[in-house]
Amino acid sequence: MNNIIKEIADNWKLEARQEDNNKYFFHTKESEKILAGDKFYVIGRKGAGKTAISEFILEKKEYNIFSEKLSFKNFPFNELYQLEDTNYTSPNQYISIWKYIIYSTICKLMVQNQKTEKEIKRILEDLYPSTNKPLRRLLNKWTAKDFSFSISILGNGMSIKLEKDLGKFNQSNWVQKVDILEDIIDEYIDDSKYYVIFDELDEDYRSFATIEEKSKYDFLITSLFKAVQDIKNNFKDKKNSINPIIFLRDDIYSIIRDSDKNKWTDFKIEIDWDRDKIKKMIAHRISVAVEGNKQEQLDFQKEWNKIFLEQPVKMGDKQTKSLHSFDFITRSTHLRPRDYIKYINECCKQALEDNVSKINNKIIKKVDKAFSNYLKDEIMDEVHAILPEIEHIFSIISQIRKPSFSIKEFRSIYNQYLQKGTIKQKNIDFVLQTLFNFSVIGNKSPKRDLCFFRYENKEARFNFNENIEVHRGLFKALQIL
Repeated sequence: MNNIIKEIADNWKLEARQEDNNKYFFHTKESEKILAGDKFYVIGRKGAGKTAISEFILEKKEYNIFSEKLSFKNFPFNELYQLEDTNYTSPNQYISIWKYIIYSTICKLMVQNQKTEKEIKRILEDLYPSTNKPLRRLLNKWTAKDFSFSISILGNGMSIKLEKDLGKFNQSNWVQKVDILEDIIDEYIDDSKYYVIFDELDEDYRSFATIEEKSKYDFLITSLFKAVQDIKNNFKDKKNSINPIIFLRDDIYSIIRDSDKNKWTDFKIEIDWDRDKIKKMIAHRISVAVEGNKQEQLDFQKEWNKIFLEQPVKMGDKQTKSLHSFDFITRSTHLRPRDYIKYINECCKQALEDNVSKINNKIIKKVDKAFSNYLKDEIMDEVHAILPEIEHIFSIISQIRKPSFSIKEFRSIYNQYLQKGTIKQKNIDFVLQTLFNFSVIGNKSPKRDLCFFRYENKEARFNFNENIEVHRGLFKALQIL
């Protein structure tokens, strides 16, 4: 049994890129729709599994499936902001550059396809040679004035139309090349599947100093959604051969304000998790950790008992209350796969250290503190872009030192921080709303002993007339109780 514990301790990772995705990826209906090309906007919270889906698509290597991920991690967005198409007005001025990036990537992938016609393949290979250069360097090359191909590579078998298009390509700037590439792809693409994955677009999402800075980012993201929709419409007769896919955090998607946004609903997938779905995901992961093979129907309790002792976790001052170990762990999470992977992984590491064959209650409670610090760090990383003073705001909650308190109490201490100059953000309502949006806090009902958090209901809105409830997973990290 220690082999299972060791497998989980060593190989369950927070980052999907560092895991054996073919082994651990949990298939969902959502992933099937994305693969089919029917859905191409993937929206979800951080840690909800967006990267796992993108990595799964990226790793699907078959003779007729080609994919490339365009990561915007450490990308110089200021260079991208300069590539406006002045023929468009806001927020559409970046549609052309996004189309150009997508079409260039498709052409780059067509070179890898043995079914691509030889003549066009030679030309595309000259334009888009195989390389591991980052997108930033490729984009600089693709938008350069001298980006063209040698006339000598043209073959005698080239059609008059293609020769004319390619002649225009050599003489055009990058904006004019968009239509030329679109025509070439339309003419020469086969029935293979091409996936262009957009990830880590939140790199430039932050607390913007000016409205102009924020608008540029908003327009850039809005233009990407419109560019993808245009491309899918333009190639709808190609049986979903061309599949650009956007992976975006839900809090960023919510800031997009555009008259076309409602039309995107048919093509959007929101990654949501509930307890039943989480249980299926965990059962799958434990099963493949044990057996190494994937099964369709699994009994959660049977799989859970392979690594956890079958006993309730005692709680409360007198240890009179008890919870199932899954429910105890769930209280500290935001119902995200990443949270459970982290908690169970840490439990397995502790079990190895204690030299026990199964995770016991002592281990679960001990890991609860480490998990609380993890959750705090995760939230700080996520919220910092919007609330740079999040660490000081956490200090306010620690100073109150209660799981539930009134807004008046929070305002009182917050104002003390303002007066001392520790915090600069004067809009307390904005701070509270942001904390609620990221499920740091929820509302506590005055009539019933119920708490409402946004991670449980994305439609929930913060009620300024009710008390604040701190999320249970942050208690230890914030020295509450």
